[in-house]
Amino acid sequence: MKTLSSIELQLEKTIPGLRLYIDARKPDTLFDAEEDAAENNEARYQLLEGCFYDYSFSDAAYRLGDVGENIIIPHKRNTHTGTLAPNIFTGTLIIPVLCNNQPEPVTMIGLEVQSIKTSYRNDYRDMLELITEKCTDLLLQSNAPAAHYFDIDYTKDSQTLYQKFAFIKSVIDTDEFAEAIHRIVTAPVTQWADAPEPRDVRQLRRLSNANIKELLKGSSQAIAPEVLKKAGFNTLPRRIAATRKADSVDTPENRFVKHALEVFLKFCTDVHNAAAPQSKLYKESLLLIRTLEAFLHHSIFTKISAPTTLKLNSPVLQRKEGYREVLRTWLLFDTAARLVWTGGDDVYQGGKKDVATLYEYWLFFKLLSLFQSVFKLNAADVAQLIEKTEDGLNLRLKQGRHYPIKGVYDAGSRKLAIRFSYNRSFSGNKTYPDAGSWTMHMRPDYTLSFWPSDITEVEAEQQELIVHIHFDAKYKIDHLNKFLEPSSNAALAQEKKDNNKGIYKNADLLKMHAYKDAIRRTGGAYVLYPGHKDLTRKGFHEIIPGLGAFPVRPSKTEDGIGALKAFILAIIDHFINRSSQREKWAYHTFDVFKQEPGEDNILNEPLPEPYGPNRDLLPDDNFVLIGYYKSAKQLAWIRKHRLYNFRTGSGAGGLVLDAPTVSARYLLLHTAGEQHSGELWKIVSKGPQIFSRQELLAKDYPAPTQDHYLVIRLEPVPEPEFHHLQWNFKNLPNYVSGRTSAFPFTATLAQFMKVVHRKD
Repeated sequence: MKTLSSIELQLEKTIPGLRLYIDARKPDTLFDAEEDAAENNEARYQLLEGCFYDYSFSDAAYRLGDVGENIIIPHKRNTHTGTLAPNIFTGTLIIPVLCNNQPEPVTMIGLEVQSIKTSYRNDYRDMLELITEKCTDLLLQSNAPAAHYFDIDYTKDSQTLYQKFAFIKSVIDTDEFAEAIHRIVTAPVTQWADAPEPRDVRQLRRLSNANIKELLKGSSQAIAPEVLKKAGFNTLPRRIAATRKADSVDTPENRFVKHALEVFLKFCTDVHNAAAPQSKLYKESLLLIRTLEAFLHHSIFTKISAPTTLKLNSPVLQRKEGYREVLRTWLLFDTAARLVWTGGDDVYQGGKKDVATLYEYWLFFKLLSLFQSVFKLNAADVAQLIEKTEDGLNLRLKQGRHYPIKGVYDAGSRKLAIRFSYNRSFSGNKTYPDAGSWTMHMRPDYTLSFWPSDITEVEAEQQELIVHIHFDAKYKIDHLNKFLEPSSNAALAQEKKDNNKGIYKNADLLKMHAYKDAIRRTGGAYVLYPGHKDLTRKGFHEIIPGLGAFPVRPSKTEDGIGALKAFILAIIDHFINRSSQREKWAYHTFDVFKQEPGEDNILNEPLPEPYGPNRDLLPDDNFVLIGYYKSAKQLAWIRKHRLYNFRTGSGAGGLVLDAPTVSARYLLLHTAGEQHSGELWKIVSKGPQIFSRQELLAKDYPAPTQDHYLVIRLEPVPEPEFHHLQWNFKNLPNYVSGRTSAFPFTATLAQFMKVVHRKD
């Protein structure tokens, strides 16, 4: 393949003297593929996706016609010139040439648009083959026949011909199939058979009935020995017909191979005859016809007869190299000929070869196989991937069409509900706690959801018990280090300049962030790309929440799916852990946001900033204990010893050891006749301690009346925000007037700060 800077297309066969000139704006983006274009059924001159080219006609009366997707951008005034912008199109680009005075094209030109990934031709073939194989597996799971009859018409529906041919080509036109045929013709299976052979009568040792008949009617006579003359034979034939045992290639297995090749050839011939002349389908089918004819021209097939039926349980077909590959291809072919794939229009309609979209479909089946090996997926959901239509058996997979598959994972200690979704939409502008996106509408390529199996998915969303893991297919990411590795200041400056020009190199990464941040209950968002390096970023200490990328390649030997499987297994282990940080985070998220805040949630009073020792000083989560003192003497004792005692027991005035009381951070003291108090202390003991009456007397406590007391330790409030303040404690929600006003009670710090006493 030669690299060019410009090309000149001569259109003299249609319009004498007309030339079309195409110039590359960037080096190494325009090619002449004369040597291998025919082999791959591609146009000779080839462009590169995502690049720009200038074109012009030698005659201003001619122009290029529109092919959609803003690929042809004519000059506003001089329409015979303009720009070619393939964008993300890959495949054969058929462009009409128009004359200013004629509505119909005067001719068509073909240009090939290569993918930026050099392996895209092999990737395209391998991915389509796997999709065909998976569809065949779906159809064969429920009913695998023991015998097959060869009476199928593969050309009933011309409208879906290319869809069917694309499937067929992906399983026949492979190196593996060609190698299988080579193995068969070089070392075929044989069997012993009787072969006719003229033999000299004198060499016969034992006579059969057939030999005796030959002796009696033989035409070539000879004088018989004396011993035979006595038996009535005066003359004998010199040579008679006999048989011998010989190796024969005319076995049932070889008949099947020949018939399979003939059926493949008939299908391709029918496709070729039905295709429009010189169309992409016409040329592709012709190439495949020549390949199959070359196989059948081998001398071995002239010695093989036609079959009627075939037993598919033949050990040779199922086990011997070469034969088992042909059997597999036949089963794939037989099913693929019935398949219709409306989603295939996104991949190959109109001559395009959209390898990026095909990668998305291919990944679905790779993920499906992975999840089937880990989870127990609903077999009915999987089977419904193939649906019956008027056109045949349709693969329901199509971009933009949501397809969910449910399942379960039972770890013994915890049972999780699973849902694997293709193209699930998360509606935008959803209010909490509804599922979906709280910003704009989003649709990841694949979503894996987990929640406790005992509740519905809706309940799990409402209670923050569901987690979504998103994956996006990115076929064209080549260098992962440019995708997630840290950037230098110079790189960030260049990125800023590119953004100003409308170039966004980090768009894929930003999209993962969008999934993670906008779609509620998302645990992670990850890119799947055909590279070699996996990379994960943890949001905190655990495996999720996180972002990253995993390499999954269209390869039959090293597809990279192992790293992704290890990640999924780690995710499962994480969900089984009931004391994970994410589990706590989910609960606190639910607890904090389960109710909408009202006006009573507003608190504008000055408070200590929550940092250092006060990092946990949240007004709604911290409590103030309000206690009573009887006299100035008791207050003096409290101030001196920095202790405060409560009555024990269940009687009147006893301290109730509930969570707010035990965890109270501050103590406000008041006495009879007060409307407000500023006697605020900080509680420093870890819960109340039991003091006996003797212990209190030893500390000069004034007149203790009970045998035991609950005592807390105090220190002056260190935070200056609380200094010189007084509180109207009687306005607190838990205050009770009357004789019980001396009983201890609690209030949240938020409630407490709303009753600050302000002097008029």
